[in-house]
Amino acid sequence: GRSAGGEGEKAGGREDAMVVKTELCSFSGFKIYPGHGSRFIRLDGKHFVFLNGKCRASLMMRRKAANLNWTQLYRRLHRKGQTEEASRKRSRAKRSVAPKAVEGASLEVIRAKRSQKPEVRKAAREAALKEIKARNAASKGGKKPAGTAGAAKK
Repeated sequence: GRSAGGEGEKAGGREDAMVVKTELCSFSGFKIYPGHGSRFIRLDGKHFVFLNGKCRASLMMRRKAANLNWTQLYRRLHRKGQTEEASRKRSRAKRSVAPKAVEGASLEVIRAKRSQKPEVRKAAREAALKEIKARNAASKGGKKPAGTAGAAKK
């Protein structure tokens, strides 16, 4: 029946793909081809199809397919044989964040400040701090007697 080299698959230069109806083993997850495997129908009516006696016996002994490293379920849960999918997931491009206008500052103002040299920005910051300190000193000078009176009340 079987020919070496696959001569029977190609007839006259074209490939004839024969469709074979396969089932999946209820325990191991392997393909069961026609003429192979066995069926088991439990008292509650649930159908099971097994590839071989090993799969049937394992289910009868209530073994968990996820804990047996030869089953498809184990391989899926422990990520075996998925090397090409993993490399595809890693090569995802990072999203770039576009600058947005903030309340009180338009996009042009933000871009102008970002393009300033650090020395200019530092000088502007120091000037603003001096102005705030001067304002605070002026307001403290006017409120100093009220502050001491509050301390004396205690």
